[in-house]
Amino acid sequence: MNHAAAVKPALPDSLSLVALTVAGLLCLPLFYVAYMALAADAAIWNRLWTTRIPELLFNTTALAIGVAAGTLVLGVSLAWLVARREFPGRRIWEWALVLPLAIPTYVLAYIYSHLLGAGGPIESAWQLLAGPDSHLPSPHSYAGVTLVMTLDTFPFVYLLARAAFLNLNVSYEEVARACGVSRAGTMLRVTLPLMRPAIVAGLSLVILYVVSDFGAVSLLRYQTLTYAVYQQITGRYDPTAASILSLLLVVVALIFLITERWFRQQSRFFQTTGRYRAPARRQCSLAGATLALIYTTGVFAASFGIPALLLARWSASAVSAGAVDARFFGFVWNSVFLSATAATCAVLIGLPLAYLASRRPSRLNLLCLQAAYAGYVLPGPVGALALLAIVSHLAPLWYGTAAVLVIAYVVHFLPAGLQSMEPALQQVTPNLEEASRSLGFGTAATLRRVTLPLVRGGFIAAWVLMFLQSMKELPATLLLRPVGFDTLAVRVWLEASEEYYQLAAPSALLIVIMTIPAILLLLSKDWRAA
Repeated sequence: MNHAAAVKPALPDSLSLVALTVAGLLCLPLFYVAYMALAADAAIWNRLWTTRIPELLFNTTALAIGVAAGTLVLGVSLAWLVARREFPGRRIWEWALVLPLAIPTYVLAYIYSHLLGAGGPIESAWQLLAGPDSHLPSPHSYAGVTLVMTLDTFPFVYLLARAAFLNLNVSYEEVARACGVSRAGTMLRVTLPLMRPAIVAGLSLVILYVVSDFGAVSLLRYQTLTYAVYQQITGRYDPTAASILSLLLVVVALIFLITERWFRQQSRFFQTTGRYRAPARRQCSLAGATLALIYTTGVFAASFGIPALLLARWSASAVSAGAVDARFFGFVWNSVFLSATAATCAVLIGLPLAYLASRRPSRLNLLCLQAAYAGYVLPGPVGALALLAIVSHLAPLWYGTAAVLVIAYVVHFLPAGLQSMEPALQQVTPNLEEASRSLGFGTAATLRRVTLPLVRGGFIAAWVLMFLQSMKELPATLLLRPVGFDTLAVRVWLEASEEYYQLAAPSALLIVIMTIPAILLLLSKDWRAA
């Protein structure tokens, strides 16, 4: 007993040391990018400021604003329809409108390159109506990128807006209506202001996604900071310029994060009375139901239905032509192996961080947990740039191996896993662990035999989400993969870049099919938690 009592306090200290070490390593790429950029020669900064940076900042900001505006309109309007109106098929559209999240942006981009490109189906149909000399805007433009990104990211706003509509106290709306305010006025002056925290949270997700996106902007040749970082690394072999652009990209992401946090603090609303009334759906008229069906069907078709059908048709053609061979199954194995390894490592690394923040929430432990979220502000090319430089200096034997790619996945996607792991631990009462210790079990045994079995569901959800995020990851994979080591995402990008749409389809379709279970997992949870 004395020996156990003497050993027992050492474990939390060692666990805290592990968490501190992990947090420092996760922040190392961010620190390295900042160091490289700030240590760069002033002439390089001046050259970039006078040539590329103004255009890149304008393009990135304009794209984020345009996509945010589009997702705001689509997400809020669709959420209002399915939450407040009753029309045929509403239950189907309720979950079907989230499926566009299963399609990576680079897949949607290459599909719309075909649909909207010169001589494509949509332009050909348009020329039948407007004349042979008429042309639609090119998908390789601001309008094309904004359309693709809006169709791909509006479910972020839709999910949170729908939850807000369902949980809003309609008593406030009824008071406004009793005071003579019209329905439109009530929506603008009462409902939407009360939903502002949820809407801002959804838009912040959209903006961060757009700012860090590489797939769509690279395939559609739209110059943003993320795409420029990749070009500096691969085309011009200028890591210093790439680090400067990376630092600017991180600053832009941090500005959006800080702004979202400020809006959230300014938008806190509380129910001050006991009179809460849940909203009820109103039955649509025949005309209203028809319009609702046309609207929801059109958005779903443009964002998921038509792309999925095209992928299926192209995949069937590729299979019949013999394109799905042993090499294709090698790409599948590479993707699954890397993603499974990264997800498993991320769960093991995130466990001490989440456990200490939940059970011993000291300043140090909470700081370690927050440090792990550094991956949120490190887009794929930025993290890849930092890891390339760090590994080449500190661990040259690892350079060009799959281990570096696994590290990149862990750094980038661990925050997504922590968002499932930490709440799962918080939902387990510490009394169960204390009872285990009172029976003579140590901290490690209690964690293994009591805590982990109880949080198994949350940890499995974290593993699945990180696995599927890694499956879709593109820029870091392009930069860090070993020679001749291709994944499904890389094959989609390479084939689509050369406009071999049918050859890219099987890989793209498999990514979509494997991502849908994660979307269904998301929908199986409470909407507000999702």
